[in-house]
Amino acid sequence: MMLKALLLVGTLALMQAGGNPHLPPPTYDRVAPVLPAGLSGAVLIVSKTNGWRHFEHIPHSNDVLRGIATDLGRKSYVTENAAVFNDKALRHFSVVVLNSASGDFLTPDQKAAFARFVARGGGVVALHAAGDDSHKDAWYADTIIGTTFIGHPNGEDHIQSAKVVIEQPTHPVMAGVTQPWMARDEWYSFSGNPAAKGMTVLARVDEGSYRTGEKLAMGAEHPVMWVNPRARGHVFYSAMGHDPEAYDDPNMRRVLTNAVRWAAGK
Repeated sequence: MMLKALLLVGTLALMQAGGNPHLPPPTYDRVAPVLPAGLSGAVLIVSKTNGWRHFEHIPHSNDVLRGIATDLGRKSYVTENAAVFNDKALRHFSVVVLNSASGDFLTPDQKAAFARFVARGGGVVALHAAGDDSHKDAWYADTIIGTTFIGHPNGEDHIQSAKVVIEQPTHPVMAGVTQPWMARDEWYSFSGNPAAKGMTVLARVDEGSYRTGEKLAMGAEHPVMWVNPRARGHVFYSAMGHDPEAYDDPNMRRVLTNAVRWAAGK
């Protein structure tokens, strides 16, 4: 309740100041942050937003992700300074978590450094808005997402309970996830199945268990979590994770823990 109250106060203050808290002015970071000493094989958690900002869940999900890293015996660093995407800084990390990082928030040099990180085996865990249509870079679209976001239900159907079906129960990211899994979320739809671009779908949402709306229906194959086996580094994406409460779901925490552990592998 305290978290929601603080978010409400912050939102009202921004609205009174004439801004939309979901659409902050885009910025590009040029000066890299000074990293804490002793970071090695750490988890970099980035929630920079040059597109839609999920200010409702980012503070809580960052805390959850930081706790997951600690539980896995890894140090973490949370930032919204995208200038951390440089070769020197990225060598301190095994995994980059893009926590609803939206928009093209990287400069060309920063994108190139990120691509080199993945090419040398760095892992990526991309969550929710990290896969929306505000990401225009061709390498990012091909390597991290593999399809195009087209929308989600709105209005009364914005957040719905739906059945998540595990497609690859033996994959390490799905280890220990219990079924049936009913989750409340903002259900993203995509232009096509990322499997057509070489991704491996780990989980899908059962469209028969919620109201998609005619224009957002994908049919029996409606993916919500997948990995990119084509990348040298381990790359995972989850379309789930809109509300703060999503990160308290035991299955979601299990997936995130598994994903960070798996992405840290070579």
